[in-house]
Amino acid sequence: MNRHRRRAVAKLGGVKGNPATAGVPPAVAALFGAAVAHHQAGRLAEAEACCRRVLVAEPSHADAMHLLGVIALQVGRHDVAVDLIRRAIRLNASNPNYFSDLGNACFAQGNLEAAVAACREVIRLAPDDAATHCNLGTALSRLGKLDGAVAAYHEALRIKPDYAKAHGCLGTALYEQSKHEAAVAAYRVALRINPEDATTHCNLGTALSQLGKLDEAVAAYHEALRIKPDYAKAHRFLGTALYDQGKHEAAVAACRVALRINPDDATAHCNLGAALAGQGKLREAVAAFGEALRLKQDYAEAGSALLFCLNYDERCSNAELFEAHRAWDQRHGRTAPWPATYANDRATQRRLKVGYLSPDFREHSVAFFLEPLLKHHHRKEFELFCYAEVDRPDAVTERFKGFADHWLVTVGMSDAALAERIRHDSIDILVDSAGHTAKNRLPVFTRKPSPVQVTWLGYPNTTGLAAIDYRLVDAVTDPEGEADAFASETLVRLANCFLCYGRPNDATVPAPPPCRTAGTVTFGSFNNATKLSAATLDVWATLLAQLPDARLLLKGRSFADSAFRAAFLQALTQRGVSADRVELLPWLPNRAAHLALYDRIDIALDPFPYNGATTTCEALWMGVPVVTLRGDRHAGRVGASLLTQVQLPDLIAGTLAEYVEIAAALAHNPARLSDLRSSLRSRVAASPLCDAPAFARNVESAYRAMWRRWVANNSETQDRTSAPSPDSSV
Repeated sequence: MNRHRRRAVAKLGGVKGNPATAGVPPAVAALFGAAVAHHQAGRLAEAEACCRRVLVAEPSHADAMHLLGVIALQVGRHDVAVDLIRRAIRLNASNPNYFSDLGNACFAQGNLEAAVAACREVIRLAPDDAATHCNLGTALSRLGKLDGAVAAYHEALRIKPDYAKAHGCLGTALYEQSKHEAAVAAYRVALRINPEDATTHCNLGTALSQLGKLDEAVAAYHEALRIKPDYAKAHRFLGTALYDQGKHEAAVAACRVALRINPDDATAHCNLGAALAGQGKLREAVAAFGEALRLKQDYAEAGSALLFCLNYDERCSNAELFEAHRAWDQRHGRTAPWPATYANDRATQRRLKVGYLSPDFREHSVAFFLEPLLKHHHRKEFELFCYAEVDRPDAVTERFKGFADHWLVTVGMSDAALAERIRHDSIDILVDSAGHTAKNRLPVFTRKPSPVQVTWLGYPNTTGLAAIDYRLVDAVTDPEGEADAFASETLVRLANCFLCYGRPNDATVPAPPPCRTAGTVTFGSFNNATKLSAATLDVWATLLAQLPDARLLLKGRSFADSAFRAAFLQALTQRGVSADRVELLPWLPNRAAHLALYDRIDIALDPFPYNGATTTCEALWMGVPVVTLRGDRHAGRVGASLLTQVQLPDLIAGTLAEYVEIAAALAHNPARLSDLRSSLRSRVAASPLCDAPAFARNVESAYRAMWRRWVANNSETQDRTSAPSPDSSV
C-alpha cells in the first residue's frame, strides 16, 4: 500500500459528471484548484486551509473532502483520513480513486478488513486497475489470507505482466506459504524487470537461505547493499546467513554494521548474541541478548536464546540457571490466561490424544531420538497429533508424517491461533521437544491449551514454565532429590535412559582403531565448538601433555571460520598444545561422510559442563569409546547416562583428574581399543539405548499415569488452574 499516492489527487479537478462538484461557483472552483496546486507542490498546510474554505462555501464538495482525507493520511492522522474519505464517498460513491485512498488509509490505520473491502470496491468500479489488485493482495497477506493474496497478485500480473512490485509481493506471499522455490522464481522475475530494487534482492536472499543456498543468499544480500549501503535489515540478514555458514566472525561484523545504522533493532542484537555465542564469547552474547530484551520487552525468542547460552557457561551455577528460567516465565509465560475448564473426556483407560509440538520433524539431531518413540507408539491406545514448526521439510519429515494420525504445519500460526487449534483438537497430553532452543513454541504452552503438558528431549534443563507439568529424565541425568530442586516441572524418571537412539542406516562397518597403523593415538570430539569450555580445554591439554605423541581431531560448524580457528588454536597453544598436533574440520553436510570420520579417531572426549548426546551415540555406534565427566546438572550427566546403558561405567569420571586418567589408560591399551571397536556396535544395539519398543512402553506408561493423576485431581466442573505441586510419582 502506498500511503502518499498522488494519482487520485491529480484527477480531482477534472472529474466529469460529478453531481457533488458540478455547477459550483467559479470562485469555489478556483479555490479548490489552488488547493490542488498547493498539494502537488507539497504545501500541505496551505492545501488543507484551501479545502476547508471550499467546504465552508460548498459542504457537499466531495473532491475537497477527499483531498482533506489524503492530506490527513500523508501527515499520519489515519483515523481522521478514514473518516474524511468515507464522507467523500457518501457524497460521491462512483469515484474509484476515493475507494483507493480509503484502502490506503484503512491499511495505515491497521484496519485490514476495511482495506480489503475498499480495494474490492475499486476493482468493482475499475476492474483492470493492477495497482489495486496488488494492494488487495498486500492487505490479504497481512491478514494471513495467503491464498487470496496470491490470487490477487496473479490478477494484477494478468493485467500488467511487467509489474515488478506485484512479482515481488507475490514472492513474499509464496515465501510465507513456505513455497520457497516459487518465491525465488517470483523474486527473480521482479529483479529482471527492476534490477535496482534493494528490497527484492534482500527478500530473494531470505528465500534462498530457507532453501539452504547460503552462498547465493549472501550474494543477494551483498547486491542489496551495493544498491543501498545503509540498508540495516540487509546487513542483519547477511549476518544470519554468514552465521549459518559457520562464519561467525563475519556474522558478528555484519550485525554490528546493522546496529550502527539502527541501534534499536532488537532482532539484530539477538542475532549478534547468537554469533558471539558461536565464537564461545558467552558473556558478550548474554549482554547482546539482554540488550535485545531491553529494547523489546516481550521478545521471548531472545529470552530463550539467552537461557540456552547460559547452559554452556561453566561459571553459571544450578541456582542461577534455575532463577533465570523462572524469570523467563515471569516475563513471557504468565501473560495469557489459562482455560478455566477443559472438555476432555475424563475416562482413564480410553485412547489418549497426545500432541507433539516440535521444529525438529526433519533431518536434525533431535529427530534421531524422537523418531523411535513415534514409530513404536501403540496406536490403538494413543492417537498422535504432530504440530510441525518445520519450514524446510525433507525426507525425514515425510517419515514423521507416516507416524502421525494428524499432521499440522504450524509455521506462520500465531501463538493464540495454535493454542486454540490444540484446544479444539482436545489434546490430552501436549509434548514439547524443543525447550528453549531455536524455533520453539513455548509461548503456546504458556497458554495451557492441554490439561497435561510435558517437556522432553531437545533441551538439557528445566523450561521454568509453571504451565508445563512434567519433564522426562532418568535417574542418572537427574538424581532424585538433588535435581528436583532446580526443576519447575515434576521430574519423571524413565526406566533406563531418557533417550532412545535411532540407529543410523548409512553407517559403514567400524574400521580398526587408527592407532594400530598410525603408531599414535588420536583423540577426537565432533561436538559443537561452543561446548568446548575453558575447563574442557584445560583438561584436554593436561591429557595431551601426558601423551606427547597423541593428536586431537575436532569437527564443528564454527571451524569453517578462519578467525575462529586461529583463536581456538591460540587458546590450545597457550595451554601448551602445539598447533601441529591439532586438526580442525568444518561441519559436513553428508551424514555418511560425517560418520566415516569416526574411523580417524581412537577415543572420543566428551566436553563439559554441556555433554554431547547425538555425538556420543554416534561414536559408540562407530566403535569409538567415549570418556565423560559426571557433572552436577542434566547437561553434564547425559554422557554418564548413555555409557551406563551400554555397560561402560569405567569410562565415567567423577573428577577432572580421573577423566585424564581414564583417557590416558585407554590410550595405552590398544588391545582394549581394538576389542571395543569390534564389539561396541552390537553392544549398543542390544542395550536399552536402542530398544525402541520398550522405550515407547515406558513413555506410554508415564503418559497414562499423568492422565490418571490429572483426572483424579479434576472433576467434571472444576479443573486445575495453577501449576502442580512437585511430586515425582506419577
